[in-house]
Amino acid sequence: MNLFNLDDKIIILTGGCGVLGGGMAKYLLENNATVILLHYKEAPLLSTIQNLKKISNKVYGYLCNVVEEGSLKKVAQKIMHTHGGIDVLINAAGGNKPGATIGPNQSVFDVDVEQFKQVIDLNLFGSIIPTLVFGREMAKNKRGTIINISSMAADRAITRIMGYSTSKAAIDNFTKWMSVELAQKYGDGMRVNAIAPGFFISNQNRTLLTNEDGSYTDRGNTIIKNTPMNRFGDADELNGAIHYLCSEASKFVTGIVIPIDGGFTAFSGV
Repeated sequence: MNLFNLDDKIIILTGGCGVLGGGMAKYLLENNATVILLHYKEAPLLSTIQNLKKISNKVYGYLCNVVEEGSLKKVAQKIMHTHGGIDVLINAAGGNKPGATIGPNQSVFDVDVEQFKQVIDLNLFGSIIPTLVFGREMAKNKRGTIINISSMAADRAITRIMGYSTSKAAIDNFTKWMSVELAQKYGDGMRVNAIAPGFFISNQNRTLLTNEDGSYTDRGNTIIKNTPMNRFGDADELNGAIHYLCSEASKFVTGIVIPIDGGFTAFSGV
């Protein structure tokens, strides 16, 4: 038996049109999974699906908003009708807002509360609501895997990104809480875990970490100095942990958050 076999697993992926989520979708298709992308904008969704079909025809997409329960319930009905079940949900939708980030010449009292709420809504409720909607369908068969996306910002106070840090810290707790709840109520076939990426250059943080000429900003240099591997991560370096958590190789693993950070959490800075 191949414990890492992903053949024909039906995997729902939110945030699959981004750099990290898109990399996950590509990898999962390469490993013969069926991947269902959820996105709230039609153009990026269609473009992403078109590109991914070069790898496999087992990619599908649905328009919906991950923070709107009604939208997700409609999509869940369509998925169950078309595909017959859900094996894995990966909650990769997330992001940040300028107003929820403290500028170099600002203090915490300058934070934009409304944008702070929007960041919490997307990063936290954008995982909670899909988990409740699609988790309910999994629970009917007492089998399913949910993977959340945490961050280095959850474990310690990473300066400036107040809203993002707060929401990702809540993701850690939600992951552990749901893992206990689902295992106790629905059995050992229900698992909830998370990965915590270290520092990867994406569209979201590119200007914070790099200058126009490609050199590192002061913030970028500080991160590198505190990362023993002395570099930023590549998107495809998340795939091993994602594969493990999706597969039967991790069938006795639930409630954990796996750091993928080049040693950042292990380093004391001295």
